[in-house]
Amino acid sequence: MVKRKKLGEVLQERGHISALDLAKLITEQQGKVIRLGELMLDRGLVTKAALASALEEITRVPYLDCSTANPDKATLAAVPRALAIKCCMLPIAKDGAKLIVVMAEPQNVALTDELKFSVGSNISPRLGFREEIFKAIEKFYGGKIPRDDDAPVEVQPAALTAPQPGMPIVIADDSNAMEFVSTSSRQANRDAIAEAQAELSHTRTPAVRLVSEVIGAAKNKGASDIHVEPQATEVIIRIRVDGVLRDLLRVPQALQHSFVSRIKILSDMDIAERRAPQDGRFLVRMGGKEFDFRVSTLPTQYGEKVVMRLLDSSSALRGFPELGLPEDVEKTLKEVLIQPQGMLLVTGPTGSGKSTTLYGALNFLRQPSVNIVTVEDPVEYVLPGINQVHVNTKAGLTFSSCLRSILRQDPNVIMVGEIRDKETAEISMKAAQTGHFVLSTLHTNDSVAAITRLLDLGIPAYMISSSVTAVLAQRLVRRLCKCHHESAPSREALARLAALGLTEPIDSVPVATGCEECDQTGYKGRVGIYEILSFDEAVRAAVRDGKRNDEIRNHMQDVGMRLMQQDALEKVLRGVTSVEEVARVVPVHSDGFAVCAKCSRKLTPTFQYCPHCGAKQRSVKSPSTAEQDHSKMPLEESLRS
Repeated sequence: MVKRKKLGEVLQERGHISALDLAKLITEQQGKVIRLGELMLDRGLVTKAALASALEEITRVPYLDCSTANPDKATLAAVPRALAIKCCMLPIAKDGAKLIVVMAEPQNVALTDELKFSVGSNISPRLGFREEIFKAIEKFYGGKIPRDDDAPVEVQPAALTAPQPGMPIVIADDSNAMEFVSTSSRQANRDAIAEAQAELSHTRTPAVRLVSEVIGAAKNKGASDIHVEPQATEVIIRIRVDGVLRDLLRVPQALQHSFVSRIKILSDMDIAERRAPQDGRFLVRMGGKEFDFRVSTLPTQYGEKVVMRLLDSSSALRGFPELGLPEDVEKTLKEVLIQPQGMLLVTGPTGSGKSTTLYGALNFLRQPSVNIVTVEDPVEYVLPGINQVHVNTKAGLTFSSCLRSILRQDPNVIMVGEIRDKETAEISMKAAQTGHFVLSTLHTNDSVAAITRLLDLGIPAYMISSSVTAVLAQRLVRRLCKCHHESAPSREALARLAALGLTEPIDSVPVATGCEECDQTGYKGRVGIYEILSFDEAVRAAVRDGKRNDEIRNHMQDVGMRLMQQDALEKVLRGVTSVEEVARVVPVHSDGFAVCAKCSRKLTPTFQYCPHCGAKQRSVKSPSTAEQDHSKMPLEESLRS
């Protein structure tokens, strides 16, 4: 395989630049966020024609001068302005099924694929200079694209190989209003924070600029996590927005160590230790709010991977209406919380909003007459008027040992961050039986599965039935942006809706579209999907008798409790979220339900008459039989049968 030449080598071979000048430029480029070709043009060492010819040889893509282009309105309409700025490209013309575009990075396969997916047609790239493309975008699309000292433009450069002077790397630069705060008692860290703040205000080195602008971008996009992932030739920075990771930018490898070291200094970590994982934290004040950054490093084959969890302290003060709880769930939950003793369990996988719900419950219970003590690992949000304990296993401060001490602190309400073992579960349940109200979390698929999880931990059924008051299960799904549209449901969508419990025919379903406001994702924000299992006498008897989970679910429906999948179905039909998003997140239970032989609606197996159509159930179909019958006819007909 022939090794592809570099830009400097090609220009040197053609006699456009000397070896001495090239060496000086490469040295000058180190630590700067600028491309070599742009630096050559800036210094006047090569002409634009010579540089374009050399780039054509390297990229094997022909150069096209944007100043001579004249795209028509239909071609421009194929690519939104925000996408053109984001990808640094200009649509020129349509050539059959292909769209001819001028790009600053035509050799970037990931960027070309993203553009192909966004516009829905194949891409035929041409090479162009970044500044020429921006001027053409301003000419044909209108509006000014800020440069260098201007206010940064609203872009998300998902495939930049390096931050460019002519291409701002984030949405907004909050660095001038950004203040770093030390959380360490060590004077060395306080001095380091003060130094970083001074550099942020005056020096503006590349590493300081990157850290501040990445943090600003994450905050403005509503990200919950920032991932710094070193690769073989670059560093990819991704952010998690609404529970889904997306690319933010790519950092040149030359800035990797200084960028990671800056984060480690802020987090009070040992910058000399690169072979072992480390944890730390720091605070940042932005826009009148205080954000807590929990930082974790992990050694990988290409360097240290860094993940920063962004916590907004104001999130802990949310009430139930802000959490999006359905009225019936909120009513039941409040009835549970006002009881003098008992246990509320919140279940769901990691990232399903359990902690936020628990803090909402604590905020509801918080008052001067109530002594609330929490034990958490770690303390995520600080609530005034509440005693919060941070678990420290190295010092012997575990959930179980903390609970024993808390019971001697005269508490009314105890919140345990997570029940992980039998000892913690037993102490929590005994506390719930002896005049305390206990809140905690479990990792289970739904509310009924929490019973099985506790049994697996070794907790006797009689203790579960007498201690637990209610189990709230939840998921978070992305909320459709206002740009979404309605379309006729596909067979796959109908099958998914049928699995959720849809029995009536529908003409349309909401579909994500994508606009500038939602970063072309089609979703903005998240909404909760909930089910609450309230322990009445029938449920307590079923737990004591070892009844199956499907029998308890049937009882839930008999008494009017909605399953999580039913709440999800309702939100899809109301246009709150999409079928695809629900299928990604919400578990579906089809076992344990019989199906009416006449109207095909789900029934409790003990029903002798269908409450929907009144048909006598002499031989109630099992779900598997019903599915086999429906598979013999089109899905639309099976939904109408």
